[in-house]
Amino acid sequence: MIKLALTGSIGMGKSATAAMFAARGIPVYDADASVHSVYAPGGAAVAPLEAAFPDVTNPEGGIDRAKLRAQVLDKPDAMKRLEQIVHPIVGGLQLAFLQKAIEDGQDIVVLDIPLLFETGGDKRADAILVVSAPPDVQRARVLARGQMTEAEFEAIVARQVPDAIKREKADFIIDTSLGFAHAEESVDEILSQLRHRIANSREAT
Repeated sequence: MIKLALTGSIGMGKSATAAMFAARGIPVYDADASVHSVYAPGGAAVAPLEAAFPDVTNPEGGIDRAKLRAQVLDKPDAMKRLEQIVHPIVGGLQLAFLQKAIEDGQDIVVLDIPLLFETGGDKRADAILVVSAPPDVQRARVLARGQMTEAEFEAIVARQVPDAIKREKADFIIDTSLGFAHAEESVDEILSQLRHRIANSREAT
């Protein structure tokens, strides 16, 4: 089974690209969704995060991500503490996803992981797809959501591996600024190449 890691900096169109793979029947592990689930009321990360970062829970009993972000942005030690809590929990969910895919006989899965390189996840992938777009397009997309300030956007970009380096490390790149049709064609071509690789591997054995 080929594990295709899908990543890209904030605002690059990663979620839309992941949806294209899902629409083609490819199982997609969504790291962000996993984080949301462990941050939700009753989630496995709520108690340890509240202990480490007081007053970050919301009235419903889940994690208020804006409050949490305010406590860790531009604070390397706090960010490291956050990652030490959350990454093992989310990692367990990813392992469960992979085990089910193996049991279901899947030949390809997509691991949608925003901080792939930052967390060393690239070492556990068989191939890497980076979604990218020009900086002005990225900035406009993020700020148009109205969910963060420009300063918050800049802080997030500053702690992510630069887009240029991600592109250098990628096996595949999709420029999402070229539109949906281009992205759809790229997804089909990537799946074709991966299935060709699988076929060659089976013939070799």
